[in-house]
Amino acid sequence: MLDSLKLIFQRLLEDLKLRHYRFLYEQFNLDNRLTGLVGARGVGKTTLMLQYIKNKLLPAQANVFYFSADHIYFNSTTIYAFIENLFLTEGTDIFFIDEIHKYKNWDQELKNLYDGFPALKIVFSGSSSLDLVRGGYDLSRRAKFYHLPGLSFREYLNFETDSTYQPIPFMGLITETKKQDLILASAPKIKGYFQKYLQQGFYPFYAENPLSYYEKILQIIDKTIYEDIANFYNLKTINLQHFRKLLNFLVSIPPGSCSVHNLAKNLSIDDKTASNYLMNLDETGLVKLIYPQEGGNVGLRRPEKIFLDNTNLQYALEGRLGVTIELGAVRELFFIQMVKNAGMEVFHNKKGDYQIQKYLFEIGGKNKTRAQLKGESDTFLVKDDILVSQRGEIPLMYFGFLY
Repeated sequence: MLDSLKLIFQRLLEDLKLRHYRFLYEQFNLDNRLTGLVGARGVGKTTLMLQYIKNKLLPAQANVFYFSADHIYFNSTTIYAFIENLFLTEGTDIFFIDEIHKYKNWDQELKNLYDGFPALKIVFSGSSSLDLVRGGYDLSRRAKFYHLPGLSFREYLNFETDSTYQPIPFMGLITETKKQDLILASAPKIKGYFQKYLQQGFYPFYAENPLSYYEKILQIIDKTIYEDIANFYNLKTINLQHFRKLLNFLVSIPPGSCSVHNLAKNLSIDDKTASNYLMNLDETGLVKLIYPQEGGNVGLRRPEKIFLDNTNLQYALEGRLGVTIELGAVRELFFIQMVKNAGMEVFHNKKGDYQIQKYLFEIGGKNKTRAQLKGESDTFLVKDDILVSQRGEIPLMYFGFLY
C-alpha cells in the first residue's frame, strides 16, 4: 500500500499545473514544525501544497512525502504509525497531509508526532473549521495557520489575462484612489471580466469546464454538509437537512431581511440551534455572518446580516432553485467577501451599510447618492458600474484587489 501512495504522489506532481499561483504561495513557508493550511472546499489547498513541494522542496533535495488522510489505507493503520515508519526507515522528515479533518483523532496524533519527533515538519490541510482547533488537543500553541480563501478578482484577472496586477492595501483605496485609477486603466475589458468573475471566477476550477462549474459548486455544498459538518460536528443525518434548507432560504431573500429568530421559525427549529448551524456554515466556508458595530457584549451579539459565502455560490443556488438574484445583494456580497477574505473586520452600521475601522461605506449602483451618509465623516460611496473614482466614491471592483 505504501507503493500505491508513492505512485499517487508522483502522479499528482506530474499532472500539476505551474502556470498560475495563489497569493498565499509566496507567503507560505515551513518555519514552524507544524503548519495548518485551512480553507473551504475547492479553493486550491492541494494545488498550493503540491506546487510548494515541487518548486521549493524537491529542488533542495528535501525528503518529503504527500498523502491524503482519507485514503483507504488509513482504515487499517494510523497516521502516527505511518509517519513514524517512514521517518525511521527512509528518513522522511517533511510530511504534507491533505484532508486531515476526515481522519478520526487527527488532533491527538499530530500533537503526539509534534511532541515525540522534534526533527519532523508536518503540514496539514483541512476545512476552515480547523482554524478554531476545537477538541481536547489545542494545536494553536504549536501550529502556524494559513487561511486560503477563494480567488480574489485581482487573481482571477491575472489568471485570465496573464497580467501581474498587485494587491492594493486598504488605505490605498481610501487615500490613493487616483493612483489606482491609473493602474487599472490599463486592464483590458475589465468590466466584462468583473461580471464574469461575479458568476464564475471565485473557485480556481472555473477554467476546467464552465458548463459543469455550478454542478461542482453544488457538489461542494453537499460534501461540506454531509461529510465535513456531519463528521466534524458529529451530527445525525436527520439534522443535516436543515443546512440545505437554510442555504436555500438565504438565497431566496435579500441579505439582512432575515434574523436568527425568523430563520429558526422558518426551519421549525429553536433559535439556539439555528445560531449554531449558522456558525457551522460560517466555519466551513458556506456563509458569512456580519455583526452589528454596536450592541453590548461582542460575544453575545447575533449576526445583523447573513450572506452566502461568495457570489458564485449565490448564482449556483439561484440556478438550482430558479429564483432571481437581486443585483444589490450581489454587490453587497462581493464587497463583504473581498474585505473579509483579505482578513479585515467588517461590521454593519445603521448610518451606512458597513463599517471598516472608522470608515463608513454605502454600497450601490452608479446613481447612488450620499443622502444616507449626509453629515457623517470618513464616508465613501462604493459604486458598481463606474471605472474611475471620484471624491468620496470608489469603484466596487477595486475591493477585488485587496488580496
